[in-house]
Amino acid sequence: MPSTAPRVIVTRPEREAAQWVAELTARGWAATALPLIAIGPCTDPLAQQAMAAARQRLDLAHGYRALMFVSSNAALHFLHGAPPLPAGTRAWAPGPGTARALEQLGVPPAAIDGPAADAPQFDSESLWQQVGAQVRPGDRVLIVRGRSAGVHESSEGSGRDWLARQVQAAGGQVDWAVAYERAAPRFTPDQAALAEAALQDGSLWLLSSSEAVAHLAEALPGRSFAPARALATHPRIAQTARAMGFGHVRECRPALEDVVASIESAP
Repeated sequence: MPSTAPRVIVTRPEREAAQWVAELTARGWAATALPLIAIGPCTDPLAQQAMAAARQRLDLAHGYRALMFVSSNAALHFLHGAPPLPAGTRAWAPGPGTARALEQLGVPPAAIDGPAADAPQFDSESLWQQVGAQVRPGDRVLIVRGRSAGVHESSEGSGRDWLARQVQAAGGQVDWAVAYERAAPRFTPDQAALAEAALQDGSLWLLSSSEAVAHLAEALPGRSFAPARALATHPRIAQTARAMGFGHVRECRPALEDVVASIESAP
């Protein structure tokens, strides 16, 4: 690590941020967690009923061809307390972090599908390239997601509609389960001071969610982001950061090796 290496501000939710800070620190990088999304269980009664019904369907003879978990939090909040996935049911993960969480929750690695290791992005489009052939007419696929607290979203949610349309075009049916809620964090005075400083001191913001970027803007109203530098793990996130005013935004895949390589090449 060069002596002028930037401090990395890890903005993922608290559990994932701690893991990323540990991994980056182990590689010699200065990293600090500043979660920009707070995660909690879903509190909406109707959503809770839908998730309970989806869990019960796992035990049916013709339950689900596959369960698609949009994130590691989706896996954690849905599978904790749920029956094991039946033999033959696939677990779809859009990225390696979600796949790793599924394994930790007891899903056999052989039952987990994800994008190719060399996919340009870890997202629904890259995932579908690997799993599309699994879906046959009449199959059911469950998409397990989160939602923003206090926001009444459609049953199809946001960000996974494209994959749902591919399943339906292949003759399959799509169910949705909301397993957790996302909310804006409440900064402590120390966290607020960290955020203020990191906008000005050359720190590198590691951004993995457009919603997190919006939360940062809400937490620091009226601040200029022109001096700030960001590393975004998807083009859509990079676009959001630029629109918010980040002066320097780079893109990379969300895998640890790609993030490290991008940090190493940061000017």
